[in-house]
Amino acid sequence: MLLSELSPGQRFLLFLGRNWVIFFLCFLCVLFSFTGAGFLSPKTLNNILITSSPALLLAAGETFVIIAGGIDLSVGFVRGLISVISAIIIRDLYAAGYSPYIAIFWGIVVGIGVGLLPGLVNGILVAKFRVPPFIATLGIYGVANGVALRLSQGFPITFLPPEVGEIGNGFVAYFLPGKGYSFFRRPAEILPEDMRNLIGIAPFAFLIALLFILIFAFILSRTVFGQHTYAVGGNIDAARRAGIPVDRHLIKVYMIASFFAAMGGVMYTLRFVTGRADAGAARMLDSIAAVVIGGASLYGGTGNIIGSLIGTLIIGVLETGMVNLGLPTHNKYVYVGVILILAVLIDQFFPEFVEKGGT
Repeated sequence: MLLSELSPGQRFLLFLGRNWVIFFLCFLCVLFSFTGAGFLSPKTLNNILITSSPALLLAAGETFVIIAGGIDLSVGFVRGLISVISAIIIRDLYAAGYSPYIAIFWGIVVGIGVGLLPGLVNGILVAKFRVPPFIATLGIYGVANGVALRLSQGFPITFLPPEVGEIGNGFVAYFLPGKGYSFFRRPAEILPEDMRNLIGIAPFAFLIALLFILIFAFILSRTVFGQHTYAVGGNIDAARRAGIPVDRHLIKVYMIASFFAAMGGVMYTLRFVTGRADAGAARMLDSIAAVVIGGASLYGGTGNIIGSLIGTLIIGVLETGMVNLGLPTHNKYVYVGVILILAVLIDQFFPEFVEKGGT
């Protein structure tokens, strides 16, 4: 049935159904603002953005893979591997006498470059050798974890220059009530008692993640590459008959997922001033859940990055809200599981609520 043929009431229900995640996010924010003290304070909002950034990066890459009809279980441990590699490079170059910023630069470049390799292997296994995505990426999951543990000997990589944390935990601006603003650095000669009142504005970690997400959201929704991604996920045989180079496209899609996982690994190192093999273990399932909650179908062919962004924020708000209320954070997994099942049921029984293609 065409949209013009629907009654106003039916159009309203369709609008609610297609945007239920946005309304649910608003509901959570209102709920926690009434039940928890200071939930809407700048510090709490900053904390939501910062803690959501890792899952957001993984979810952005996972969105491409799921829309193309696959799944990538390796992104969490690829993140851990790149966290270890970038931390080792930064540590060793700094110890060799290089400027901390030169060391950080090469740690980022080499980390992201190496991070593309797991995606290349995943793509070749899936596209060329017809290995099921679940098995192929599960295998790379184990390889990435094993290599990371071997490189780190099972211990965190430490002794990085302090400038690493300044970048990873920095803000565009800082505001201290009564003393004004400062940009990119904390106010000079700040007193210890003023630290609790210092407010950071626009965290670097979230802005960097958001920049890349908006770029790839444009690629997915407004370019031929994005159209081919939806076509491959919607009907791979029809995509082949239409002349789309499906094998090459799938390889690129899995490399995009690994690129975002590598970005997440680098951001972990910059934020925590360390590298850990398990840096992304807890965020892999969050990223998949965020994509599905955001409207993507595990059958392929539907979804978008903005929906994944909203799904990630729902998980971040849940986690932060429960901490604010003093509730055990492991309850988050129960709530996320319920929301995830709800999203899948909507996809199954109310397909008209799921916008197709890049719309």
